[in-house]
Amino acid sequence: MTEWNDQTTLTDSPDRSVAEHVRRYLETAGEDGFMEGGMTNLVLTTVGRRTGRLRRTGLFFTEDDGRYILVASGAVASPKHPNWYLNVVRNPEVRVQIRAEKFTARARTALGEERTRLWRLMTSLAPVYHVYEARCHRVIPVVVLERT
Repeated sequence: MTEWNDQTTLTDSPDRSVAEHVRRYLETAGEDGFMEGGMTNLVLTTVGRRTGRLRRTGLFFTEDDGRYILVASGAVASPKHPNWYLNVVRNPEVRVQIRAEKFTARARTALGEERTRLWRLMTSLAPVYHVYEARCHRVIPVVVLERT
């Protein structure tokens, strides 16, 4: 497995605005970027499913009973799941930064009643997810991060 501290294998999101958000977040320990788009944000580092390289992105999140909840929506009308989600399906061990705190976690996809409850929670905080869901015509995964 790639070492989490190996900066030579680290790649930020190809979306320039996301990469800039991550840069600001990391440079300021989340002081600039923790609250972005009206939501709390974290930085998620995954292992690329094809390359084995570390991939970093910024995502909205909320807490639920000591766990961290993410929505794998991707772009507004994306017909496919975002790469970070496909990476965690392949390798659920991830690195998380919330403000200055860094930790490892295990990602899993919420299913059934848990997904329904967490989807409602996330859409109450970020109603834009309803727009994404209506435009992409796929079930948008809800991801649960549990500290390891």
